[in-house]
Amino acid sequence: MARKTVLLSALLCALSPLASAADPAQRPEVAAAAARLQARVVDWRRDFHQHPELSNREQRTSDKVAAHLRALGLAPRTGVARHGVVAIIKGGRPGPKIALRADMDALPVTEQTGLPFASRATSTYRGETVGVMHACGHDAHTAMLLGVADALVAMRERLPGEVMLIFQPAEEGAPPPEEGGAALMLKEGLFRDFKPEAVFGLHVFSSVQAGQIAVRGGPLMAASDRFGITVSGRQTHGSAPWNGIDPIVAAADLIGTAQTIVSRRTNIAKLPAVVTFGAIKGGIRYNIIPDSVEMVGTIRTFDPAMRMQIFADLRNVAAHSAAAHGARASTEIYEDDGNPATVNDPALTARMLPSLQAVVGKANVYEPPLQMGSEDFSLYAQQVPSMFFFVGATGAGIDPATAPSNHSPQFLLDEQALDVGLRALLQVSLDYLDGNAG
Repeated sequence: MARKTVLLSALLCALSPLASAADPAQRPEVAAAAARLQARVVDWRRDFHQHPELSNREQRTSDKVAAHLRALGLAPRTGVARHGVVAIIKGGRPGPKIALRADMDALPVTEQTGLPFASRATSTYRGETVGVMHACGHDAHTAMLLGVADALVAMRERLPGEVMLIFQPAEEGAPPPEEGGAALMLKEGLFRDFKPEAVFGLHVFSSVQAGQIAVRGGPLMAASDRFGITVSGRQTHGSAPWNGIDPIVAAADLIGTAQTIVSRRTNIAKLPAVVTFGAIKGGIRYNIIPDSVEMVGTIRTFDPAMRMQIFADLRNVAAHSAAAHGARASTEIYEDDGNPATVNDPALTARMLPSLQAVVGKANVYEPPLQMGSEDFSLYAQQVPSMFFFVGATGAGIDPATAPSNHSPQFLLDEQALDVGLRALLQVSLDYLDGNAG
């Protein structure tokens, strides 16, 4: 007997390093719920994908979400920030309060995926008829959160605490001059009567392989600011440019010079920054030099001081580049209309990391580099400790580095992401509510 005890002790000692390196355990109720809901989540996502709606126009999506929540026995509040839907799941046991967020809006992009459920929707954006597509994956986010709602309601009697479900409109930005998105939801008192201890969100991401999750504590995504520049000249016939002032040439010079703001005037060894012109519009006929040219774009930063310096540099470049051609430039930077940097609470992220690892394994959870994309989830993170993570969207055999990116007309979601996202949100929620995380 003594010899057997010694051998058993030796065996346990030999196995202990392997045990400590093992993946955290996925909750059996998470696996069971994911298996039960998988087909429904896919169906929801495909329906939303086929019927996308632009920011602040998400009426059909909102109605579908609210109808399913009512079918679950919840009492959703609708019309929040125009088309937002908010519902509270109250557990049968006392515990903490958390919030889960999904965004619902689509983009003015004409789909080129060739999917059988591809969007054929059109709408009007900035006065032009455009195709509409879920080119960023918000259809997936909405479907995942509906699945999580279904799973949590099914276990409500033994659930500790309360969960706020936030189905948010206009994450991509409300069309000017409208208000919308997270900013308007908070302005209308989203957290006034229900203040969560933590808020969680996710985003499917083309640069992450399907089956993987990317997350980092601290800064994750950049602040974003929108700008508009109007260059005013004097109209004339294209055959006699000397009789006018050509704003197109001035605008071209301005755009070229503006590239030096980041490459020569900003210390990107400290933190990255981006200045991008997204649209330029001037003139309508091939032989007429127009009176003016309008340009719009975005600025991405992480550091507040760098942000303000780039604002000053852009105004300076615009004014002097235009003046060099005898033109005038008017620059508007919509400082109150942008998003701050998305910053994950370091302690919360470290605490919840094992929950994410339980879903896909330690080897498939990694820390990504800083992302220049922007998210208005950052506004919730300014109110409440938060964690936002990326779920891989690019399927096996496709290099995420070359896959069509989010916002591309060819953005293609591997539907494995739906299962991973559902299980991740559910595991995180249950671990936090039970106090078992970390």
